[in-house]
Amino acid sequence: MFEYDIIAVDPKTHARAGVLHTPHGDVPTPIFMPVGTKATVKGLLPSSLRDLGTKILLANTYHCSMRPGAEHIAEMGGLHEFMRWDGPILTDSGGFQVFSLSEHFKLSDDGVRFHAVDYGGEIVEWTPEENMRIAQLLGADIVMQLDQCPGYPAERAFVERAVELSSKWADRCWASHTRKDQALFGIVQGGMHLDLRLRSLRHLEECGDFPGYGIGGYSVGEDHATMFKTLAPLASEYMPRSKPRYLMGVGNPTTLVRGVACGIDMFDCVLPTRTARMGTAFSNEGRLNLKNARFRSDRRTLVEGCGCPACAGGFTRDYLHHLVRQHEMTGAILLSLHNIYYLLDLMRRARQAIIDGTYESFVADWEASDAVNDF
Repeated sequence: MFEYDIIAVDPKTHARAGVLHTPHGDVPTPIFMPVGTKATVKGLLPSSLRDLGTKILLANTYHCSMRPGAEHIAEMGGLHEFMRWDGPILTDSGGFQVFSLSEHFKLSDDGVRFHAVDYGGEIVEWTPEENMRIAQLLGADIVMQLDQCPGYPAERAFVERAVELSSKWADRCWASHTRKDQALFGIVQGGMHLDLRLRSLRHLEECGDFPGYGIGGYSVGEDHATMFKTLAPLASEYMPRSKPRYLMGVGNPTTLVRGVACGIDMFDCVLPTRTARMGTAFSNEGRLNLKNARFRSDRRTLVEGCGCPACAGGFTRDYLHHLVRQHEMTGAILLSLHNIYYLLDLMRRARQAIIDGTYESFVADWEASDAVNDF
């Protein structure tokens, strides 16, 4: 039910093209997954996401479990019915959100106890077993183990403890997850320490036959050069070759291009929609801040030849500048559509380059272009 078929491997990089089979459809890889944090991609209808070419969406376990609640979503038919999305869905563990609550959580071997300060200060306790119960109620195709995600910078001892806890919790998640129409992915932690990453990975491989692996604990404060020092060897040399590799929470175009070259298959991030709501757009010229006065009277679309509704619809940079400056929701919607399409199309083109055996040239062309200036 969750087979992963690799159909091409680039001869000069570690990039690969594949197909992940799920109960709600096949997912071609490499792929970007738009994030619908609270069971919606902000401002966008499911039909619009389908038209963009979205193959799989992500929703957040923490937020959905807090409001409206996992039991309620299950009563309403699960996330697919609740969201009116009939394609594959992935839910994260919720761990990143919990550990973003700063001093409002307490860790133990048994799990985590936290104050949901963004939901009225409710006190919640999550064990791995409770986390899996919630995940199974939500009913996504792919779910992630409960893990501890340390920030950056962090003392090695703190990161080592996070690996220890995440490994113990992986054992318990594997033992308590019973839903056969749902894939449970393990999560590799270890911060910027390759030896801890390998320790985490080895434990997961011994724990159970996970159908895929998340790579967590990146894009948590470090610069991208620091991230790739450990991510590149981890993905290209050590991750299981027959399983999909999911780099969690990373979503700027250049990092996707470089990540694919390392052998990453799946990405997600709120960046394309969050930055859209802030008035910025991905483009072949780098990231554009439509608030800037230089876009006034600019009759060009965001990207020439782009097939998104904003560009194909002929909406000019001047008009988008006006919408952004006036805080009109239409501007945020058009920019969200564009940014998601841009990443989906980038991954489509990357996949074709892998199939054609030309991904090394694809990366070189990207690195030599102005598009690389997207940080």
